Amino acid sequence: MNASLPWAWSQLIAMNRALLRAVVLVVWTYPAIAAVDLGAQPPSSAAREVADWVFSTGDHGGRSVVIVDKQQARVFVLDAAGRFVGAAPVLLGSARGDHTVPGIGDKPLSQIRPEERTTPAGRFIAEPGVNAQGEDIVWVDYASAVSMHRVRARVPAERRLQRLASATPHDNRISYGCINLPRHFYENILAPRARTGAVVYVLPEVRSLQEVFGWPGTPALAVSRRAVPDGAVRQRLRTPTDGTGVAAH
Repeated sequence: MNASLPWAWSQLIAMNRALLRAVVLVVWTYPAIAAVDLGAQPPSSAAREVADWVFSTGDHGGRSVVIVDKQQARVFVLDAAGRFVGAAPVLLGSARGDHTVPGIGDKPLSQIRPEERTTPAGRFIAEPGVNAQGEDIVWVDYASAVSMHRVRARVPAERRLQRLASATPHDNRISYGCINLPRHFYENILAPRARTGAVVYVLPEVRSLQEVFGWPGTPALAVSRRAVPDGAVRQRLRTPTDGTGVAAH
């Protein structure tokens, strides 16, 4: 038997032991990354998956993150480090669907058919804006005239405040596509972060997460890029249907 074999085996065992100690040290020093905190109310599995993916990959590019879960009619706001800022119910487009009807951003509201009133799914860069009355809003997709704004309870028959306060998401579909939020949440949680260019992830309800966001290994497929300099405010005027002079519904 070759006299060098026992020595070689002993060296191999020693190397394996050293490697094992190194692995244990790394695991002890760098524990598994905890799931992103989305608040006390349990989020959907889709919202959880997107939040964890965003912060594990850095897809948000160091910006604040807004996740809109259409199926649960709920919005989550996280800061750039992934810390939970707040969550709230939302009102959404009355029509089910993840698409945007071509040219809908240039249509008067009175010409938008019921089946066209979708809230599009995708990854968007929030922009500050104003409506026809000079009220501040946050654009999600300027080309499609989809924004986030305070809920407007100017048409009593729509019961928008009651819909927001209801226990289930089943009655939260009422808008022409815009995302309506409780006033306090919009003013104190959403708007201050969205004005700095937060990344908005609107989760799909028909398509898969993979189809909409393009993971793994590829960039998000649906992206609304900022077309104006940071700090600029874009205004869009639309013909209202309820006589209130608002830019979007």
